[in-house]
Amino acid sequence: MSRLPLFPVTMVGSWPRPAELLRAQKAKRAGKLSAAEFDRLADAAVLEVLRLQDEAGVDVVTDGEQRRDNFYSFAADKLSGVKLMTLAEMLDIIEDKAGFEQILKTLDVPAYSLSNPTCVGPIERKAPLALDELRFLRRHTSKPVKIPLPGPYLLTRAMFVKEASRPTYASKEDLSVDVVRVLRAEMADLVREGADFIQFDEPVLTEVVFSGGKTRTFMCASLAAGGDPKVELEFAVSLMNQVLEGFEQVQTGLHICRGNWSQDESTLLRGNYAPLKPWLERLKVRQLVLEYATERAGDVMRFEGKQLGLGCVNPRTPRVESEEEILAQVQRALAHYEPGQIWLNPDCGFGTFSNSPVNSGAIAAAKMKALAGAARRLRQRHQA
Repeated sequence: MSRLPLFPVTMVGSWPRPAELLRAQKAKRAGKLSAAEFDRLADAAVLEVLRLQDEAGVDVVTDGEQRRDNFYSFAADKLSGVKLMTLAEMLDIIEDKAGFEQILKTLDVPAYSLSNPTCVGPIERKAPLALDELRFLRRHTSKPVKIPLPGPYLLTRAMFVKEASRPTYASKEDLSVDVVRVLRAEMADLVREGADFIQFDEPVLTEVVFSGGKTRTFMCASLAAGGDPKVELEFAVSLMNQVLEGFEQVQTGLHICRGNWSQDESTLLRGNYAPLKPWLERLKVRQLVLEYATERAGDVMRFEGKQLGLGCVNPRTPRVESEEEILAQVQRALAHYEPGQIWLNPDCGFGTFSNSPVNSGAIAAAKMKALAGAARRLRQRHQA
């Protein structure tokens, strides 16, 4: 990666999609729009997101996940053996209908508006997950590029729905072998093409430690994470480190949050990172991309041997944080990290689910501009 200034500013990933692109997504899924026409509209949307990031002063850019329906279920379009199912469709096949209905009640969105990639056969890469995204960005920006990918634990947990998956994979552990293989192939492609930062999204790790052994959201389709959180966390660390083995030369990060599908904070998880600390420190990622702009995340804490992607603005709120608020948040982090270890970002994406963005593009742009303004002031203070 080219030399970055202190306190680099970047996004976690997603940006609200324009209405025309949302209509195109729906038409493409229904077979009423060609892939080429969809790509034409998506290209225009990505260029607009790049323009807005440039205007805001973002240092490491993303494509806003404009081509994806959400941060992980887009994998259904890229992998054979995976079927995209709405939560309402999943309810038809799940044996524990009462348990699944209880999960749906916690959501502040209609069940038909979110989809889950469900394993229904052997997993293979039909196409790279994000290589085309990287190539397009490379043609249109000279800035460093971040590529977000769903993490191996998230993909394994989301895709393994026993009623649909067991004819092919007897257990989630069996499925995880192919998930790791697919992600390692993707890593190799992205590294070869010069990706500057590869971020894995594993938000469901908070489910394991904060939900008392029962999944509260749809993101683990298997409903219960298992009896012992330690077993699940060991599984998650093992999968992530298997994916990263041999890719030490590239900047990598792991993003964790407490849910980002609703502006209703009461539906989202609460708790600090202390229960995750021993496992997060064992991960081979360079950076932990963590939400801290919400009080539900607790105080900033140190993770040995890691950079911190510091969440400084809340993507779900309409109020734009002031530069002074962001500076105060960074000051708290500086009690635990050196200036060169801290990056600035929102807590999560602004449009995690294409049909249910948590904010408008105008507010997202204002929040990113505030982050960049605070970063410039920090560089003046800390520049050698």
